[in-house]
Amino acid sequence: MNFTEGEILYFDKPFTWTSFNLVAKVRWILCKKLGVKKLKVGHAGTLDPLATGVMAICTGRATKRINELQNHTKEYVATLQLGATTPSFDLEKPIDATYPTEHITRERILEVLGKFIGQIEQIPPSFSACKVDGKRAYDLARKGKEVELKPKVLVIDEIELLEFSPDTMQMTIRVVCSKGTYIRALARDIGLELGSGAHLIALRRTKINNVRAEDCMKIEDFPQWLDQQEIEDHKTKE
Repeated sequence: MNFTEGEILYFDKPFTWTSFNLVAKVRWILCKKLGVKKLKVGHAGTLDPLATGVMAICTGRATKRINELQNHTKEYVATLQLGATTPSFDLEKPIDATYPTEHITRERILEVLGKFIGQIEQIPPSFSACKVDGKRAYDLARKGKEVELKPKVLVIDEIELLEFSPDTMQMTIRVVCSKGTYIRALARDIGLELGSGAHLIALRRTKINNVRAEDCMKIEDFPQWLDQQEIEDHKTKE
């Protein structure tokens, strides 16, 4: 392997880690192993801190392929809590409003989910990595500033209802979608359509293209995995 010439590694991002945390840890481990002070390392597709799952990490010249990898179709499994909303559309922020749920049935959920299949417009969450006047939206939102984001066109290929509990008003869905899809925003919009509000309580990216979560490396196993690899001269010029 030659991490300067470029490698693409797939990790299962840990819960509560930011995407940057994972990139920084991979870079630190690689630099220590290779005996270098710096190395280009980047990720292809942000995952929220409270999400887990597949993340592509590119090194060296492979960072030039990040846009290509970001365009790959992604699959997620998400659990939504109906009947309540939060400002971040997930568990990062506390519940700010509650709504009745007596009218919600499995049949109604299936009907609503069908409305989101195909090409749709979606307004990204205020707590997102989108940029507003050169600043990250989540930085502004966390400072309590108003964030206005424009709708984006995206494609949702599949939505499957995996589970629904009338007792807890929790539902789990599998989503296959294009680049730029915010599952938190999808949860918000599903809640609006159901007339009950909703927010994410769990999210896992289960696949990028043909790479599945079960095929990915755990960050704690990375040093040992590196020790088992045949690594070429890292001094090759970038």
